[in-house]
Amino acid sequence: MSGPPDGDLVFPLAGLLAEPPGSARTFTIADARPALDEDLQLARPVSGTVWVSRTNRGLIVHADLASALAGACSRCLDPLTTSIRIQIDEEVLPSLDLASGHPLDTSAEPEVTRLNDHHELDLEPLIRDGISLAEPIAPLCRPDCPGLCPECGARLADGAHRHGDGEIDPRLEALRGFRVDGEGQNG
Repeated sequence: MSGPPDGDLVFPLAGLLAEPPGSARTFTIADARPALDEDLQLARPVSGTVWVSRTNRGLIVHADLASALAGACSRCLDPLTTSIRIQIDEEVLPSLDLASGHPLDTSAEPEVTRLNDHHELDLEPLIRDGISLAEPIAPLCRPDCPGLCPECGARLADGAHRHGDGEIDPRLEALRGFRVDGEGQNG
């Protein structure tokens, strides 16, 4: 079963809630662009599959999604695109009783994700959280990226460069003659 129109992340689930436990729906997400914090930027839209299963309490949502983040290498600051996988496994409970339409008491489980008053699942907050969890801490353009020169800031991958012997702090002058031989002994 396909999902809502491309980019829409709200799924109507009243019909599934009326079915017995074990019933399920599958949705396809394509070209979704959830709103992210200003420090995150999507390089590709979110796409993938969402499975929703009915339980005796509510729903279990499982999603396997993919996207890419635009960013910069943490060593050399070159722009890069990092592919990410977004995994969602979440229990979602109704906020209204399906038969009566009366609000359910949510105070016992305030942290549980809830369906809205129209028995719809808004997947955007869950995807946003999944992207934050999948974001790499220190993305690299390549595993052996040498980064930037600590003295001049030039990219070390662009080739060797030298800096002249500048003045050294007089307290460190004795270290200028320090050499280590091949076996770790100073000589």
